[in-house]
Amino acid sequence: MPINEWPVDQRPREKLLHRGAASLDDAELLAIFLGSGLPGRSAVAVARAALRDSGGLRALLELSPGELGRLAGFGVARRAALQAALELGRRYLGEPLQRADAMQSPGAVARYLMAQMRHHRHEVFVGLFLDTKNRLIACDELFHGTINAAAVYPREVLRRAMHHNAAAVVFAHNHPSGEPTPSEADRRITAQLIEVLGLVDIRVLDHVVIGDGRWVSMREHDWPGGQV
Repeated sequence: MPINEWPVDQRPREKLLHRGAASLDDAELLAIFLGSGLPGRSAVAVARAALRDSGGLRALLELSPGELGRLAGFGVARRAALQAALELGRRYLGEPLQRADAMQSPGAVARYLMAQMRHHRHEVFVGLFLDTKNRLIACDELFHGTINAAAVYPREVLRRAMHHNAAAVVFAHNHPSGEPTPSEADRRITAQLIEVLGLVDIRVLDHVVIGDGRWVSMREHDWPGGQV
C-alpha cells in the first residue's frame, strides 16, 4: 500500500511533524530522506531493506558511494544527497570549535573527531590546527595507514602547521580495532611531535585516540613525560 494511503498518524512525515523526529524509527527517518519508494514498494519498505542488507543504520552511513549504489533505491542523486547530509552533520559539530576555545570542551572535540573518523576502515592520523585562542582553523587528514598502522612524518606535520599559521594543534587517530587504548608507538610519535613543534613554539595540546564509540585523551591519561 502506498504511504499516502496509510492512516495519517502512521505516515513518517506526519509523525515527524506532529511528534518530533525522535519518535520515528531508523527506517522511517531514512524513508523521509529517500522521499519515494520503488514500483510496488513504499519508501519505508525500501528503507527497511537497505538497513537490513547493509547491517543497520551505522553500517549504512559508513558505506562508500559505490557500496551504496548496490542497494536498491540508492541512485546517483540519493547517494550524493546522503554524502552531503553527512558532511553537513560533521560541519555542524565542528562549527562551535571555530567560535570558542576548543580545549574548554573536550567532549565536543571528541564528538567532532568521531564524526570525522569513525567511517574509516584503516588507520588515519589527523591534525586539528588551532589559532592563538584555541579556535579551530582546519582539520587535515595527514596520513593514511593500513588496518593497524600509519606512518607519521613530523616534517610533514610541521609543514602543515606552518601553512595554517597554527599556534597549537590537537592530534588524533583512529584504532580500527575499536579499542582506543594508546599504544607505545602512539606515545613515541606524540613525544616526537611535541619536540619538533616546540622548536617553533607550536603547542601540542592533546592526542586523542578514537575507538568504536569511545575515545581516550592522551593528555589526560598517557601524556609523554607525565601530566601537563
